[in-house]
Amino acid sequence: MVLANRPWLLAAGLKSALVAALATGAIATIEPTVWLLAASLSGWRLAVATIASIAIVITWIVIDGGLWGRPEDGSAQARERSRLYNTSTLLTLTVGVVICYLALYAVNLARALFVLDPAVMGDSLGTSFGYVDLFVLTWFVASVATIGGALGTGLESDEAIRAAAYSKREEDRRARLAGEPA
Repeated sequence: MVLANRPWLLAAGLKSALVAALATGAIATIEPTVWLLAASLSGWRLAVATIASIAIVITWIVIDGGLWGRPEDGSAQARERSRLYNTSTLLTLTVGVVICYLALYAVNLARALFVLDPAVMGDSLGTSFGYVDLFVLTWFVASVATIGGALGTGLESDEAIRAAAYSKREEDRRARLAGEPA
């Protein structure tokens, strides 16, 4: 079910989210306060920021897009089917958002390597900065940009969110279950 939903196409289906994430990353990359924050974070705190940003986006998409399915009746079979569909939705979104996160990291790293000079950054902040610090900065910026992307999904219609999260066949099936016209 997850493969049928094509999670690698999630970002392309949520254009407003993608634009918001890229804009957030562009602004955060050149902001000296963000440089200081990134430099002050340990690896485990950056990992928590990554996991939290991904979880926030997934939760927001599920809530905003109304993607959480409820059993159509109280039968054990309906509950199991609902559990299966909700699990596939969460896995689809997790794979899709992780792919988006990695793409944001790559785009922001390219931007940082092109735009920022670690020596100038260090002079500005009164500390030493190296190219390794750009990788750490990009890690933090990818988490911040991911949250910015979540805000961008608020500009998407529920139909656009469902279309990005599900294959056409899955959308039709969900519409039939909900009694809506496909």
